Amino acid sequence: MKRVLMVAFQFPPFAGSSAVQRTLRFVRYLPEFGWEPVVLTAHPRAYEQRSSDQLLDIPRGTVIERAFCLDAARHLGLFRRYPASFARPDRWISWWPWAVLKGLQLVARYKPDALWSTFPIPTAHKIGRSLHRRTRLPWIADFRDPMVQPDDPADPILWAAYERVEQATIADSQLNVFTTAGTCALYRARYQDRPNASFVVVENGYDEEVFTSLTDVSASPKPATTGRLLLLHSGAIYPLERDPTQLFLALKVLVAKGVVSPRTMRVRLRATGHDPEIRRMIVECGVADIVELAPPVSYREAISEMLVADALLILQGGQVKTQVPAKVYEYLRARRPILALTDPDGDTARVLASAGVRHIARIDSKQEIARAIEDFVGHVRANTAPKPDDDYVRRASRRNRTGELAALLDQVTERRLVE
Repeated sequence: MKRVLMVAFQFPPFAGSSAVQRTLRFVRYLPEFGWEPVVLTAHPRAYEQRSSDQLLDIPRGTVIERAFCLDAARHLGLFRRYPASFARPDRWISWWPWAVLKGLQLVARYKPDALWSTFPIPTAHKIGRSLHRRTRLPWIADFRDPMVQPDDPADPILWAAYERVEQATIADSQLNVFTTAGTCALYRARYQDRPNASFVVVENGYDEEVFTSLTDVSASPKPATTGRLLLLHSGAIYPLERDPTQLFLALKVLVAKGVVSPRTMRVRLRATGHDPEIRRMIVECGVADIVELAPPVSYREAISEMLVADALLILQGGQVKTQVPAKVYEYLRARRPILALTDPDGDTARVLASAGVRHIARIDSKQEIARAIEDFVGHVRANTAPKPDDDYVRRASRRNRTGELAALLDQVTERRLVE
């Protein structure tokens, strides 16, 4: 059994983002493919939101080292105001020196064959690079999504700090992993001095064990042919990247036409992460009687709700067309009808269309959304809405994705032996 030292900030009991699932499921399934994970993460005090519900998903006996870390906003500031230098490239930069120290101790004790670090906080890659330069172990940098885009981050000084981490990571890592083909192509074009083969894709996925454990509570519900139909969006709604304004305006039009009503349809937005802003949009658009905001729930409760909803909603703006929300794969596994409001030329639409989803409309077009909802609701009530393709869904499991990561780990360690 070979070993990999995995540097990840988002790890149970971290809560508030689906990002935790990627590392957690890799850790769970890597031993099946000949790799023992050793996890280097942050002390839970650094997490703004915590939940114990997924601690039991960590395999028994997994080595986990939690290094000292502070959140600049909560621990080093006053009323969440703090010196900007305390948060470059991110609010958890204090994790860096302590994690490097702990990582070197783990390398000496467990003698891993490879390193792996994962974004979305740049400090994780700073730690991975520091460990790589001190140990010369082959290093895979899991970017997932783009680290920098035009005007993202918006602060030019922070943008430059992100870019420095990105450039150093690309220069030193053996492989750079992304979750979509679009993002991978973007980086190949951005770093043409690097071999194309150093940029690869390992998509997100779903955990079959979680769905299997919930089979009894879901039991393939029948669609609401009469009564109130539930259209569910589960997870964060960013007011810019997933702007729901045109959806709300389309619903207002459909209510005025009598196509839908508060008695026949309910749109539930679960755990948006931006409830005050979204609530203001709902009120301004006049759809408060048909759109409801719901609080966060545990991961398994969220999956259970997907399984019993009449239909599922995806929001993804054109600004992030090379990204795919991680919940897309859980939606597909739930095998409920899906309505996607996204860029038809983006990666989210590509994944959904490949899986057999047909109701896709532009998120910024009230007219397209209204037409799509009217047609979609009719198909859902008639039980003729396309369901995700079974073969595609099976290939998208986290276990299969972990096999892809294990093959990459084999690749970089075998290359090291040859060199």
